[in-house]
Amino acid sequence: MTFRTALSGLNAAAADLNVTSHNIANVATVGFKGSRAEFSEVFATSTFGLSRTAIGSGVRTAAIAQQFSQGSIEFTENGLDIAISGGGFFRLSDNGAAVYSRAGNFQADRDGFVVNPAGHRVQVFPPIAGTNTFDTGRLQDLQVAIGDAAPQATTDIGLGLNLPANATPPVNATFDPTDPRSYNHTTSLTVYDSLGAAHVATLYFVRTATENEWQAYAYVDGNAVGGPNTVTYSETGTLVNPAGGTLTLPTYDPMNGAADLDITLDLASSTQYGDAFSVSELSQNGFTTGRLTGIETSPTGVVFARFTNGQSQPLGQLVLASFANPQGLQELGDNVWGESFESGQPLLGTAGSGSFGLTQSGALEASNVDLTAQLVNMITAQRNFQANAQMISTQDQVTQTVINIR
Repeated sequence: MTFRTALSGLNAAAADLNVTSHNIANVATVGFKGSRAEFSEVFATSTFGLSRTAIGSGVRTAAIAQQFSQGSIEFTENGLDIAISGGGFFRLSDNGAAVYSRAGNFQADRDGFVVNPAGHRVQVFPPIAGTNTFDTGRLQDLQVAIGDAAPQATTDIGLGLNLPANATPPVNATFDPTDPRSYNHTTSLTVYDSLGAAHVATLYFVRTATENEWQAYAYVDGNAVGGPNTVTYSETGTLVNPAGGTLTLPTYDPMNGAADLDITLDLASSTQYGDAFSVSELSQNGFTTGRLTGIETSPTGVVFARFTNGQSQPLGQLVLASFANPQGLQELGDNVWGESFESGQPLLGTAGSGSFGLTQSGALEASNVDLTAQLVNMITAQRNFQANAQMISTQDQVTQTVINIR
């Protein structure tokens, strides 16, 4: 009896050492969650046995319980590294089967899909075209845009300027863009056509003999685009004409195979004050073709592709999952877990909502293993093993003494 009791103690101490060894081996594993060995005593009693006199039969390993406490966040320089600060698991696809992970060390494969080192694809809620929302009723694998971002033709020019109230008509009454004496002020900016080609748009302003009245001329690549357009201001310097503050310029053919440019000039914020010409705003809504420069994830899990033209494109919103009993998840290796009956079904959601934590781009969650605590536990388990081994040795001596009785 004593041999078996001590043997169970040896097995329990060995299990404790094995768990500790596994934790220490993964102290540098991204997203690793340490485990602890939990034991329960063993009693072999009959139905009518007296509990007050029953002697235990040793110990057994009741469970190897995973500890899902938060690991520290370590920052990296990789935009595809993502950490979860708080609750939740990344949902990944293993050839269509759902697996879950806390390790966010992702990369793009040859097809542009974002995967973990084991090749499991990251899943997201896809964006709804034309909106800033995502379809939370549908899942898809996250794929990085590997082509160029499409250009956008300029349709609106915003111009915030001040025309001097004390300006006089230019010396030469006939407007000529090549003659600085035929206009008062000018300003230029770059606009884009539907193919992403850049064009220079130049605006000229000519003071007329009529009080508070100006003539505006627009040129693109040195070619006139309509005009002149009359612009008038009130006695307090605010815009009166055009009504609504916008001028719709005639259609311009860039003559390079692109669609015609239809540009509206917004002068609503222009004024006629003082004696100095100034430009406070000069903007347009077009952009050229862009090449991918990087990937960034917002705290709410929205993954953006950023391009050289200054634009960003949402690729999806990361799918996070939570479980009623995370300790019931089945360990599958490669830093992923699988759903089990004990864990319950996953609750899907997005970062920052409900019980889900926030995501951090360019960061990783480190292992939650406390190395010092594991080393102390190793010493304790070793002492337990030695004590049980000594118990077997003692029982052997007792048995030998009994055998030697004559």
